[in-house]
Amino acid sequence: MAESILQAIFSGLALGSIYALVAVGFNITFNTTKTLNFGQGEFLVAGAFVAVSVLLLLAGKQMTDALLPAEVTLTRYLLSLVGSMVVLALLGVLLYYTAVRPFVGQGGMAWVMSTIGFGIIIQNTALAIWGPSPLVMPSPLGNDVIRIGGAGVLPQEVLVLVASVAVLFTLDWVMRATRIGKAVRAVAQSGSAATLMGINVGAIVVLAFVISSSLAGLAGLLIAPITTASVFMGLTLALKAFSSAIVGGLTSPRGCMLGGVLLGVIEALVGLWHAELREISIFLLIIIVLVVRPQGLLGQRIEEKV
Repeated sequence: MAESILQAIFSGLALGSIYALVAVGFNITFNTTKTLNFGQGEFLVAGAFVAVSVLLLLAGKQMTDALLPAEVTLTRYLLSLVGSMVVLALLGVLLYYTAVRPFVGQGGMAWVMSTIGFGIIIQNTALAIWGPSPLVMPSPLGNDVIRIGGAGVLPQEVLVLVASVAVLFTLDWVMRATRIGKAVRAVAQSGSAATLMGINVGAIVVLAFVISSSLAGLAGLLIAPITTASVFMGLTLALKAFSSAIVGGLTSPRGCMLGGVLLGVIEALVGLWHAELREISIFLLIIIVLVVRPQGLLGQRIEEKV
C-alpha cells in the first residue's frame, strides 16, 4: 500500500507540474491585460502536434505515419521542442493581435468569445491536418520503469517533473530579479504608470502572450509521450490548470505553481482510492477554497491592488 501511495504521489507531481505550467500562463496574461486565453487547451494541443510533426519530418516520415521508439532520440526531441516553441510563440502573438487587443479596455466580455473562437480554429485546423486519431509520441528516455522507494516511475514522468520545475523556477527568477521581469510586474501593477516610467507596455503585453502560449506548448510536448497527442486532450487539461490557478491564486505565479502541484497530487491519491471520485475531489476543493479564501491560497484580492 505504501508503494502504491508513493507511486501515486510521483505521478501526481508530474501531472501537477503540467497543470502548473498552463496555470502560470493564465496568470501572466491576466496580470498584464486582465484577460485570459480560454483557448489555452488548444495551444497545448498545438504544441503536442507540432512536436510530433517535427519528429516525423526528422525521421523522414509522412504526417500520418507512426513513430518508432528508436526514431525519437533526445536530440530530435529537443529540436521538436524548439520547433514547438517557435510556432506557439507566433500563435501567441497572433492571438493577442486578432482576439484580445481589439477588446482590451473596452469593457464587456467580448475577448472571452474571441479567445474561445481562436481555440476552436486551432482545434479544427489540427483535425483537418492530423485527423481525429491520437498520435503516439515515444519518450526519448524509453519506457523502462524506474524504481524509487519501491514505486515504479516512468522516465518521461521524471522528465516532466524536472523540466517543469526548472522552467517554472527560472521564470520565477526572471520575473523577480531581472529588468524585463520588473517591467512585466510594473505593467501588471499599472500600465499607465509603467508607460510614464518609459516601459514599452505594448511589447510587454505581447511578451506575456508569447510566454503564456509557449508554456502551453511545452506542456503539450511533455505530456504527449504519457497520454498520446490527441486533438481533444486540451479542454480537460486546461480546465484543471485553470482550477489550479483559482485554488493557488490567479494573481500569484507561485500560487499557480502551488495549485497545480496540489491538484495533481490530490487527483492521483483520490484516484488510487476511487477513480470515479477524482473529478469530484478537485472541484470540491475549488468550492472550499473559494468560500474560505476567494482570492486563492497565495493570491491577493484584485481590488486591493494599486
